[in-house]
Amino acid sequence: MNEILNMDINNMPQAKFKCSCGREHFFDIKELSIRKGAVNDIVKMANPFKKGKILVVYDNNTYKVAGKKVIGLLKANNFNTKEVLFDCGDDILIPDERTLGRIVQELDLDVELMIAVGSGVINDSVKFVTSRAKLPYIIVATAPSMDGYVADGAPIISKGYKYSPQAHLAYGVIGDIDILKTAPQDLIQAGFGDVVGKITAIADWDLAVKANDDYRCNTCVTLVKRALDNCFSMASGIKTRDPEALMALFEALIMTGVAMALVNISRPASGAEHMLSHYWEMDYIAKGCNPNHHGIQVGVATVIIARFFEELADILPEGTKELCPSHTQIAALLKTAGAPSSPVEIGISRELFYESLLNGHTVRPRYSVLQFAKEKGRLKKIADKITIEIYG
Repeated sequence: MNEILNMDINNMPQAKFKCSCGREHFFDIKELSIRKGAVNDIVKMANPFKKGKILVVYDNNTYKVAGKKVIGLLKANNFNTKEVLFDCGDDILIPDERTLGRIVQELDLDVELMIAVGSGVINDSVKFVTSRAKLPYIIVATAPSMDGYVADGAPIISKGYKYSPQAHLAYGVIGDIDILKTAPQDLIQAGFGDVVGKITAIADWDLAVKANDDYRCNTCVTLVKRALDNCFSMASGIKTRDPEALMALFEALIMTGVAMALVNISRPASGAEHMLSHYWEMDYIAKGCNPNHHGIQVGVATVIIARFFEELADILPEGTKELCPSHTQIAALLKTAGAPSSPVEIGISRELFYESLLNGHTVRPRYSVLQFAKEKGRLKKIADKITIEIYG
């Protein structure tokens, strides 16, 4: 029982076990390679699909750091490949109708495998399209920037609204530390912010269990907490791109993805802090502006959600508040890694911030501390207090 707790991360694909939560879990990813030089494993990983065509998707930045290498390896080994380049210039690629439609247009009938070379948007876009086309895909990670590499949800934008439809898990994931360490610092900070977000996500999950009778798997909570402890112990190395710290960061992102995949929900990694981030992002996109990186916003939002747990401490179920450190401790952790910790730092306006506190709970049909505050009649009072504290 709970065998996965004793496994090395690279041995977790295809893990099937009976869990103490009463369910049987299965981690339905076929291949996982996280190490130095892992990009060279693309040939072996893609070999079962060699008889068909492989569609490789990248943008102008990810082509330079990994796409060129991937294409070179495949062609040198006589794979039939087709390439899709998103040349975004200085803009941020958005996983919307235009991006998804372009991938579908390039999807020839003889394609048997897709390879996504990138991180958040490239991964989510290819994941969504392949899930609908019933095709396998491999992701070659280019930045330790988010936790969706081994999750089955695919956050996309539709008519200006961000939601996370069910998709499927990747066939394989490649995380080459030699590539990941070259990522821009803001993407590394985004990954760290996304990991920090698990602090309030776990507390939110506990609250949902006790106040809303939700399901929880303690094995998955343990997996996430172990990964967080290891990552946070090396937080100072994030600023200096220490290889061990970046390995711990990427493993934490992957491990939280494993936890999500095991329970088929994003609860182990996503709570009210993600609701605020999604609210801010949708507002930016609606106004035609480039949003901040997802994880940067999540890290900042985690500090804010920790304030909610503090303000509600007198009425929270027993044991829930103890799962969430103080907002000052979380802010200090972000600063140690060189990541932003305040909405002011990342340009969130006072008006947008206040609106997100009042309406963030509407972004997803999921019980959270924001919903709890609303039910107890304290949402507006807390929103007023926090907004004044930060913006005056």
